[in-house]
Amino acid sequence: MTRTRTAALFAAAAAALLAIAGCTGSGAAGAGAGTDELKAGVFLDVTSWDPANADIGFDGPYLSAVYDPLVALDKDAKPIPALAKSWDWSADRLSLTMHLRDDVAFDDGQKFDSAAAVENLNHLKSGTRSGQAYIDVKSVEAKDASTVVLHLSERDDALLYFMGLGRSWMASPKAIKANSLANGPDGSGPYTFDKGSSQPQSQYVFKKRAKHWDSATYPFPTVRLFPITDQAASFNAMLSGQLNVQFANAANLPKAQQNGWNVAKKPASWVGVQFADRTGSQVKALGDQRVRQAISYAFDAAGILKAVGNDAGTVTDQLWPSGSQVYDAAGNGKYKTDLAKAKQLLAEAGYANGFSLKMPMSTIFQAWQPAAEQTFGQLGIKVDWQNMSMPDYQKNAPTYPMFLAVIAMDGNDMATLTDQVTSSQWYNPKPSVDAFPEVKALVQKAEQAQPGPAQTAALKELNTKLVDLAWWNVWYQADNLYFSVKGITVTPITGMMFPTLRFIQRG
Repeated sequence: MTRTRTAALFAAAAAALLAIAGCTGSGAAGAGAGTDELKAGVFLDVTSWDPANADIGFDGPYLSAVYDPLVALDKDAKPIPALAKSWDWSADRLSLTMHLRDDVAFDDGQKFDSAAAVENLNHLKSGTRSGQAYIDVKSVEAKDASTVVLHLSERDDALLYFMGLGRSWMASPKAIKANSLANGPDGSGPYTFDKGSSQPQSQYVFKKRAKHWDSATYPFPTVRLFPITDQAASFNAMLSGQLNVQFANAANLPKAQQNGWNVAKKPASWVGVQFADRTGSQVKALGDQRVRQAISYAFDAAGILKAVGNDAGTVTDQLWPSGSQVYDAAGNGKYKTDLAKAKQLLAEAGYANGFSLKMPMSTIFQAWQPAAEQTFGQLGIKVDWQNMSMPDYQKNAPTYPMFLAVIAMDGNDMATLTDQVTSSQWYNPKPSVDAFPEVKALVQKAEQAQPGPAQTAALKELNTKLVDLAWWNVWYQADNLYFSVKGITVTPITGMMFPTLRFIQRG
């Protein structure tokens, strides 16, 4: 399959910018925001009210207010029922049968049923952004009024996760057919959009819907979302009490603790060097495992995390999120900084004097450039940096043999496999799995394993092999950080740039 992560760079890069930024805000804390209503600083304006065009990273808070999903996620990013009360997989896992609620209606009065679900799923499947979640779904049928069946062309153990991540919001079929969702939402969600009190790019107001089927999950009578891109302004808004939840900057952690705020964090992206040319087709040296290992040994990952990332993350050489079942804490640290070992490996590979290559550079990565230049210089690797804009970086970086990377991660182990290893992505256009027989065999073992302990064990084995091959040079996994006042708790989810409203609770 090819499930393209179109927003991965920009979402992860935005978080990285916050980690790099200096401490902001100098005003004294005000009386503090109350908890009678949710007032959240969400970083970016809404991309689209149409679930098929929405950004899975940034639009979650907005869409979760006004739409119900077929599938939701729990705090561990595991799929749980929502408008789909339950589901069953066929024995070959090529058919997914979903049993729907029958007590839900959209804003326009239209009843939610299997026909509405089919209309939505076909709309999502054809969506520019949402369609990637349904890449393996070949058709959807209404079996009866409260049952739909998704027929898959091939097994996809990450499908339910992506649906729960933000790719199964249900909108009014009438609005979908009228192509009116660009003008505003039409859903059945826990809140209704108060358009009259809202101001685009400034504030969005939502009022709690009376008698919503999942009302207990959404405790706030009013939700106000403030898209504040300027993080100094956002932090000052927390200090003054205008906000009670904020997408946070790690540099402000000491002040947050002084103010007695809650701090929540979760791994969001990996930072390091992506080897786009593991086979050595562009630069022969990179096709040698020892050269990739040498580069991995040479970088001072802990020093980079401290200097650039404000220690908001986990030093690791693994790509599965720390805390996941696949992540091996005991086996971590294979590439603990060892410059002598790095030089020895280069010499054994025939590159005692290093080699030359070109790498791309853009504004967001300049914070890491000095460490990269120093490290490559110590190895004798001569880099000709090619400057370009951020959009051009996403387009052109993978055409270079290797590049500095900040890549969004997933909270689902099989999604990590497809997005980071096996499928063609902007950051991994040539997965090269077929060129490594041992990797290919372990990938197939994981894909064919029964979901659960057997699949986790297979993924762990694959993870160990990829680290040994220096498939990438991961320095650390960067956290997304959230501040909230006492009385409000945030539960971050890896894969969500900002948690949906079900993960913001009183407490």
